[in-house]
Amino acid sequence: MTATKKILISGASGLIGTRLIEALRGNGHEVSTLVRRAALGVTEFEWDPYRGVVDGRALKGLDAVVNLSGAGIGDKRWTAQRKQVLYDSRIIPTRVLAEHLAALDDPPQVFVSQSAIGIYGERGDETLTEDSSFGPPDDFLASLTVDWEMAAAPAADAGI
Repeated sequence: MTATKKILISGASGLIGTRLIEALRGNGHEVSTLVRRAALGVTEFEWDPYRGVVDGRALKGLDAVVNLSGAGIGDKRWTAQRKQVLYDSRIIPTRVLAEHLAALDDPPQVFVSQSAIGIYGERGDETLTEDSSFGPPDDFLASLTVDWEMAAAPAADAGI
């Protein structure tokens, strides 16, 4: 069995987050979550990414952070207003979390931030790899995903 890890998850209330927490806890890991409401217990920590605020206690002694923040992408029509929500709900939390992690004296070894295959744009049946070019700047999902990955750069630049 692998050693127990201390893992923090943002966006934990979604489909992927709830399943990930079950799996990680089922494997004996210590999992805590960032929440944008009042914390309900010792494994929840409040944050407000839109104000740049993260409860510092959540960031102590972590082995890994998993960022799953973002409004549902397929549950509403993509109006101009919804596109802004999709953009802001991914870019702002990711950047805030990456910057806070990068500023730590003892940062986690790993920062996993979700992304999207949409970064490559609509390519039909073309086989895509990590080395494939990104979609055009006028492709909303491609552009969003490029910016989303760039928002995680402060953590990567800090060696996380």
